[in-house]
Amino acid sequence: MDLPKNRFKAAINDGKPQIGVWCCAAEPSQAELLANCGFDWMVFDTEHSPMDPLVVQPMLQAVAPYDVSAAVRPTCLDPAQIKKFLDAGAQTVIVPYIQTVEEAKLAVASVTYPPDGIRGVAGMTRAGRYGAVKDYAARAREEICLILQVETVEAVGRIEEIAAVPGIDGLFVGPADMAASMGYPGQPGHPEVRAACADAIRRIRAAGLAAGFLSPDDSMLDEMVAAGSLFTAVDLDIAILRRGAMARAEAWKAKVG
Repeated sequence: MDLPKNRFKAAINDGKPQIGVWCCAAEPSQAELLANCGFDWMVFDTEHSPMDPLVVQPMLQAVAPYDVSAAVRPTCLDPAQIKKFLDAGAQTVIVPYIQTVEEAKLAVASVTYPPDGIRGVAGMTRAGRYGAVKDYAARAREEICLILQVETVEAVGRIEEIAAVPGIDGLFVGPADMAASMGYPGQPGHPEVRAACADAIRRIRAAGLAAGFLSPDDSMLDEMVAAGSLFTAVDLDIAILRRGAMARAEAWKAKVG
C-alpha cells in the first residue's frame, strides 16, 4: 500500500485557496455530515474542546471516505500528544500559540522521525495502515503538513524568523488570542486587531509561506482573503448549529405567537 497523499498540503504548496470549517463537537457523525458539505478541509480542535486522541481517531475515520482533508489541533506544543495524533492518522497538524523560533523548531522535530526529529517510532498504527504502508517511517514526513499559529503581538513580531525555520508549511493567524494580547479580549473584530491580522497575513505570504485564518465574520474573512489568507476556515460546527437552531426557533415562535 502506498503512503496516503495529503491533498491539503499539496494544495497550499501550489497556492490553491482552501475553504475550511472548525470542528469542536466531539461527535464522529457530525464530523461525517460536515465532511460531505463541500469544504476543502476541516480541523478537529482539541485545544478548546473535550476531544482527545481516543475521540479524534474515530473522527478521522468517519471523514476519511469523503473529499475533504482533516487536520488536528493539539492542546499545545506537546511532542507526546502530537505523536499520538500522527499515529492516529492525522497528516496535518496545527500547533497553537507558537511564540519563538525555538518553539517552531520543536514543533518541526515533533512531526519528524529521527535522526532529524524526535517523533517516536511505532510500526502498527493507523498512520502506516497498521504496517501496510511500505517504508512508512522513511517517507512519512513527505505527506505531513505542519501549520503553526502566530496569535500574539510577540509572535507576530517574529513572523519572518519563525517562517524561516525549515519544515513549516504555513502560519495561521489566530484573531481571538491576538485581540487579547493587544488589550481587546473578546473583540477579534476590533479595527486595530483586524489591521494587525491583515498585516500579519501579508508578511507571512511575503516570507514565502501559506497563511491561514479563522472567523465566522464574512466582512473580516473578505479582508483577510484579500490580504492573502490561503487556507481560510469560515465557520465553526457549533456556531453553525446554534445559528440554525436559533433561527428556526425564532421563526416558528413568531408564526404561532
